Amino acid sequence: MQASLETISSLERRLSVTLPLEEVNAEVETRLRRLARTAKVHGFRPGKVPLRIVEQQYGGQVRQEVLGAAVQKSFGDAVREKNLRVAGYPQIEVKSADDQAGQFEYTATFEVYPDVGIGDLGKAVIERPRVDIGDAELERTIDILRKQRTGYEPVERAAQSGDQVRLDYSGSIDGTAFEGGSGQGVQVQLGEGRLLPDFETNVIGLGAGASKTFDLKFPDDYHGKEVAGKLAQFTVTVTEVKAPRLPEVDAEFARALGVESGDVAKMREEVRANLEREVKRRAEARVKEQVMKALIDTTTIELPKALIELEVERLAHNMRRDLEARGLKTDKIPLPEEAFQDEAKRRVQLGLIVAEVVRKNGLEAKTDQIKQVIEEFSRSYEKPDEVVRWYYQQPERLREVESMVLEDNVVQWVLGQARVEEKVVPFEELMGEGK
Repeated sequence: MQASLETISSLERRLSVTLPLEEVNAEVETRLRRLARTAKVHGFRPGKVPLRIVEQQYGGQVRQEVLGAAVQKSFGDAVREKNLRVAGYPQIEVKSADDQAGQFEYTATFEVYPDVGIGDLGKAVIERPRVDIGDAELERTIDILRKQRTGYEPVERAAQSGDQVRLDYSGSIDGTAFEGGSGQGVQVQLGEGRLLPDFETNVIGLGAGASKTFDLKFPDDYHGKEVAGKLAQFTVTVTEVKAPRLPEVDAEFARALGVESGDVAKMREEVRANLEREVKRRAEARVKEQVMKALIDTTTIELPKALIELEVERLAHNMRRDLEARGLKTDKIPLPEEAFQDEAKRRVQLGLIVAEVVRKNGLEAKTDQIKQVIEEFSRSYEKPDEVVRWYYQQPERLREVESMVLEDNVVQWVLGQARVEEKVVPFEELMGEGK
């Protein structure tokens, strides 16, 4: 094998490879003879097909397979010999496969991984959020848990915002019913914005059994184009009004949160412990986000187009999979590649930088670190031992944890380089309440 390397640009390379055809031809003949033992050809018994006939029927296919294997092996050998780190897949172009010349020539054009020089992180400022969890934060969290378990019970009064109502309605435009303008036994939650404001205003104040007829003008930008901007007349009859009822903080509520004994004090302890874990997780996520931004901002790097293209394909594939999981047909939903370009570039850039930080500083995930993370995860479950076993049953699950540990190691290394400032953050802000 002869191989020569050409530098096309800072990242692009072209490898020219020449192989002796006699080796290719010998392998083709070997495979054809092996195939002749089992080939089924009309008019011949199995194993009795002349080699000439086998070559006529299968020679082209076998030759392509041999050449493909020869390219794959020789390319790998040449890359290792020249100590190249190939980014993405090479573009192969056959130059010559002439028996008379006695050699097979091809070129492989590809990109290599860039050199990554980590920037100066000494001037980067990382804000570490600090949230104090007191009784007020605990009670606020318990109130949220109560609201998530809100029950509804029938009332005799008129409907008001926050109530659940069941109603029948029919609508018409210029005296003619329209599609989607009527319903029977429809249950809605008042105050959630699911109804048109003018429609909801007319329902509020009606008790069970009460009816009302009113005019309603559809917004000009209404999603139903056939009624957008038009004036309709509706008749609504409320058949049931239910008021929200928050559960009491008692044994039944404690059991609903997984405390089998119904001990309210124990429930509060578990809620506080879970809240502390969640606050810690969110604070660490904020720090990690700032760390990754600092790495990107301080490091200049040229990105291989091949890696960006692969990442775009992966992001598009993941979105299609998610949409299909929701029952949507992705063949009818355009997913332009441009929509994924920026995110793909950021991921590729960050991946290259993080890999270099890990390599240069020996930050690979250690076995005891992985074990510690898994055990910490398991503490929030009722049967921690089963969770630990679940992680260790599949290598891909361990790889996910390993990736998390590796990123955490990078974060800690950056925090040792940058200027870290502690910042007190309101509980509501960190938890995203009110948004």
